[in-house]
Amino acid sequence: MNIFNQHSILNDFIDQNQTVGLVPTMGALHKGHMSLIERALNENDQVIVTVFVNPTQFEDLNDLKKYPKNLYDDVKMIEKVSPKIIIYAPESNDLYESSIISSSYEFGDIENIMEGNIRVGHFQGVATIVEKLLTLLLPTNAYFGEKDFQQLLIIKSLVVQKKISTAIIGCPIYRDNNGLALSSRNSFLSESEKNKAPFIFEQLKIARSLWGIESAKTIIKRIKNSFLSNHNFKLDYFEIRFENNLLNAEKKSEKKVRAFIAAKLGKIRLIDNLALDEF
Repeated sequence: MNIFNQHSILNDFIDQNQTVGLVPTMGALHKGHMSLIERALNENDQVIVTVFVNPTQFEDLNDLKKYPKNLYDDVKMIEKVSPKIIIYAPESNDLYESSIISSSYEFGDIENIMEGNIRVGHFQGVATIVEKLLTLLLPTNAYFGEKDFQQLLIIKSLVVQKKISTAIIGCPIYRDNNGLALSSRNSFLSESEKNKAPFIFEQLKIARSLWGIESAKTIIKRIKNSFLSNHNFKLDYFEIRFENNLLNAEKKSEKKVRAFIAAKLGKIRLIDNLALDEF
């Protein structure tokens, strides 16, 4: 495996005459990450996987400290996919130098709703690290999971604003057999909680089955009542929005729509979403 912790040395290793696929991660890799890496391998000559827990996207320092880290296991998992993959696992000073702060961006309403409303400043931190990675490594394509769909739209807006030529590619959510969207944070769930967690996906499927029959307002009320009846969860939000701009959708139309959800199960916060127009 080729593992680098300095981007200047990594850049000398990259063949700029070949296509480069980038898969940014914060480590604690799982099968969802592997699906992104495998797609990048199929679509590019070279693949770089970054493993970096970005401090500027955490509004809670305790959350940052607790975030799961195990580079040894991550490398072993990547190596099983392909030993040709390049790993970039830097320290903060290789990306942020002397000042670990977010840059300032204007993303309009898509930054201030849902996750942005609850995690203030989170998307400024995400945009900061993604801009650094894209401008330092100059990948042809960069791959992001649709579980963080709002983040994906933020990143697409970022590359347009900054005139970055990298193609941003969204990849389908990878789910466990029980429907739970895979996440690094799932490792914090107890076995009992893992058995309860599929309730979130079940509610998304109910919303999809009702879309086109009931109004968004009626569906949202029904799902919220389901969570009120299930004392294992504390619902942060359940919303139905257009995919392209995240404006509220009221009823079925020609535009693609998704349902978005965030809820706490015990101490662990889980997010998910589902396209309502696809079966």
